[in-house]
Amino acid sequence: MEPTRSQLLPGVFLTTLRTDKFKSDCLSVNLLTALDRETVAKNALLPRVLLRGSIHHPDLDAVARAEDELYGAKILPCVRKKGEMLCVGLYAGFLADRFTPDGEKLLEPVARLLGELLLSPATHGGLLRRDYVDSEREKLLDDIRARMNDKRSYAMDRLVEEMCCYEPYGCDDMGDAAHAAAVGYVELTRHYRALLLSAPVEIFYCGAAEHDRVAAACAEALITLPRGEVDYDLGTDVRMNAVEATYRSFDETLPVAQGKLCLGFRLGECMADPDFAAILVFNAVYGGSVTSKLFENVREKLSLCYYASSACDSFKGVMLVSSGVDAKDRERAQAEILAQLDAVRAGDVTDEELTAARRYLAGALRAMTDSPGALEEFYLSQTLKGLDYGPEELAGLVELVTKQAVTDIAAGVELDAVYFLHGEDTGEEAPEDAAD
Repeated sequence: MEPTRSQLLPGVFLTTLRTDKFKSDCLSVNLLTALDRETVAKNALLPRVLLRGSIHHPDLDAVARAEDELYGAKILPCVRKKGEMLCVGLYAGFLADRFTPDGEKLLEPVARLLGELLLSPATHGGLLRRDYVDSEREKLLDDIRARMNDKRSYAMDRLVEEMCCYEPYGCDDMGDAAHAAAVGYVELTRHYRALLLSAPVEIFYCGAAEHDRVAAACAEALITLPRGEVDYDLGTDVRMNAVEATYRSFDETLPVAQGKLCLGFRLGECMADPDFAAILVFNAVYGGSVTSKLFENVREKLSLCYYASSACDSFKGVMLVSSGVDAKDRERAQAEILAQLDAVRAGDVTDEELTAARRYLAGALRAMTDSPGALEEFYLSQTLKGLDYGPEELAGLVELVTKQAVTDIAAGVELDAVYFLHGEDTGEEAPEDAAD
């Protein structure tokens, strides 16, 4: 599967991945904008409102009927944080032509419905419908408040918020409750119109259709897209080093049974010219796989954590470690998490550890080729990074990463912030399967 890319309209780009491997095709339209505390809640709300109805399908029932007529096509809102960029749009999954009765073609009507929802939303007096905006805003607020229910994810969100408090990256992709509650229908309409004028647009298709056919269908669907001065100056400010000479520490007390210890690192000088395959392998060796040092040593051998893992964001150049611990073990767990990083820096990585990490990553990357949605996510990220190789090629690069490349990355990693979420000190040990 080789991607094909072309420009359809000013600032509108199409990437297609032609394959007959799947029973369903996918088509997504993403408006790219900067991640910003003042606008992120508006961007999170917008696709939800657009899906409430359009000029020819004015409510949810009408949209659902249109999807049913397209053999159960499903259109979903998408808001994705990629470094300090936000991708705002719609994603459609629909039956491949060869599985429809009489080979009926669905690409064109699905593209038209996407274009209609995006460009011709249901309005009243020229503005987005107030009742739709109010309803979806309340649902968004419920989702924002519900983040606290998953304490593991909540702790990681809070780490990022505190660690990157001076950077747009500190924003969640849904925004915060205060900004979301303040969004009204008039303000959202203005924002929507400005976004259509200035946002670069990335369209992705995965399925059996030829690129030219997809291009024609999408160009027709977006023919009324207003274009002004397109803002191509989007990207992510990568901070190489920790904010302060000594890492910052943040503690929070909530009614939780199990403590959540999260560490935030800057990846350092490797981000000047990032080797993405090596970053993946470094993370897998350190904490990003079930054979990693954090899992094997901190969790299994020393039993200091109920879980311990790491994840890298190669857009921003940060690595986050998440762990569940008893409050009494907090200091020992943190020291051992850092000791395992020191071990990687020192080259204490066995051939077995390196091989297991590479094999794990290569398998996960190749598994992406079994899902249109996974491929859409992968290629959108690749496009924003300015890369054009697929998961198979990246898997091949991963298999070539050396121990020296891994230790070189580890050498530049700096601890920037530590966040600890804990309950009141009761002296009791938390159960491993605690719901929080």
